[in-house]
Amino acid sequence: MLSFAISVVALFLGYMIYSRVAERIFGPDDRETPAIRKADKVDYVVLPSWRIFMIQFLNIAGTGPIFGAIMGMWFGPAAYLWIVLGCIFGGAVHDYISGMLSLRHDGSGLAELTGFYLGGTARKALIFFTMLMMVLVGAFFVYCPAIILSGIWGNKMMWVILIFLYYVATTMMPVDKVIGKIYPAFALSMLFMVIAIGVVLFWKQPVLPEVWDGLGNWGAERLGLEQPLFPALFVTIACGAVSGFHATQSPMMARCMKSERQGRPIFYGAMVTEGLVALVWATISSYFFFADGWRDVCPPEIVQQFTTGTDGLMRSADGRSLIQFFDAPTVVTTICSSWLGIAGSILALLGVVAAPITTGGSSFRTARLILAESFGLNQTSKRSRLLLSLPVFAVGIALLAWQIGNPSGFGTVWQYVAWGTQLMAAVTLWVCTVYLAREHKLYYLTLLPGLFMTMVVSDFFFVSPTILSLPEMPSLIMAAVITLACLVRFVVWKRKLGK
Repeated sequence: MLSFAISVVALFLGYMIYSRVAERIFGPDDRETPAIRKADKVDYVVLPSWRIFMIQFLNIAGTGPIFGAIMGMWFGPAAYLWIVLGCIFGGAVHDYISGMLSLRHDGSGLAELTGFYLGGTARKALIFFTMLMMVLVGAFFVYCPAIILSGIWGNKMMWVILIFLYYVATTMMPVDKVIGKIYPAFALSMLFMVIAIGVVLFWKQPVLPEVWDGLGNWGAERLGLEQPLFPALFVTIACGAVSGFHATQSPMMARCMKSERQGRPIFYGAMVTEGLVALVWATISSYFFFADGWRDVCPPEIVQQFTTGTDGLMRSADGRSLIQFFDAPTVVTTICSSWLGIAGSILALLGVVAAPITTGGSSFRTARLILAESFGLNQTSKRSRLLLSLPVFAVGIALLAWQIGNPSGFGTVWQYVAWGTQLMAAVTLWVCTVYLAREHKLYYLTLLPGLFMTMVVSDFFFVSPTILSLPEMPSLIMAAVITLACLVRFVVWKRKLGK
């Protein structure tokens, strides 16, 4: 538990100190923001700062800092270091600089920013890639919450229809009519869940593995985890550490800010808050899997199913290991119902449900905004918004129907989405680096995390069993070559810029 406590304090200090460093390097000023200059009562609408923070937090969160942190801790206490250091020096900087860049460019999305700083070819690739990602995320975050809600009341199909209708409303309606009014309440539900679980965690004070007990792959020996810690950990925990998905959501709030000086608490602060969520659930995962917490929170009939297998791992009667039997949603449901009782577990589960629902709705809205930017279409009329939204909804419904018919197949697709998210993070960090270099500012702020994420996504592409599945050492060497090539290309460009 000491590692958890130190990590919480480190996140707080990171926000208080390093966020000011990032702010000073970027240099916000008093220029007129797009929410005022381009006000259209649909997408460009001034909102109160606290509402923008709540919306930003929910847009970037989803189930990522919950499910990702649970699975990331399977690798062991090294997850603490990645969440804390990744969040402070990578993810929060990524969110702040990219969000402020969008603010400076009239609320432009990631694809448009990429085109401005990395070229037209990169822009076209990002348009296609981000559109695909937004629709995939939107479709996935319909069915997952529907499963959880149907366990409380109703059936899955009823909730699928209701959630999708909600997505239609958030995509079509002005940002202050649905998102601006409902999201803050959802945010409170999410934060209540985190605070309640965190309080119980501190009260129980379980004996957990600490960072100084070893940073190796604990899951390989104790849980049968087959993936290498590097780079799998850094892709598994995206939200809560570094996530390129955030760069697609920040422009939505950049269109609602009345001052550039709101950027630090909104962009950097929301990311640190998400890091706190990830820390809580990573610690829960450590308790559940490494401190035999599953024995304490599961019914006796489930505990009795497990025996030690011939490989030394705990296995259920049907041969599944702990991480195969207790997936991330099951851990959330089990912990909430065991620790918080009926009323508390319902509220906590609603917090878990609210995050993916809001993120899914925002993803469809982002897809509409990407199309509008790409074709230069005005979005003030309902007709124009409907014309752009219809193809997005059609593709989303098709993916949703496929997911319902192939629930296990989407899990494989989601692994590509996780890699794609980190690929977008690497691209975003390079965009921010080029901007800082052009403005003669301290570009090392984003260059160093950009190089690291380039190494991560390159290595994962080669070594992942769902992509190329190459041996670890050749994959690592090729990833290092790609990262070095990117660095050399940047240095050459930087010298030409100086001349």
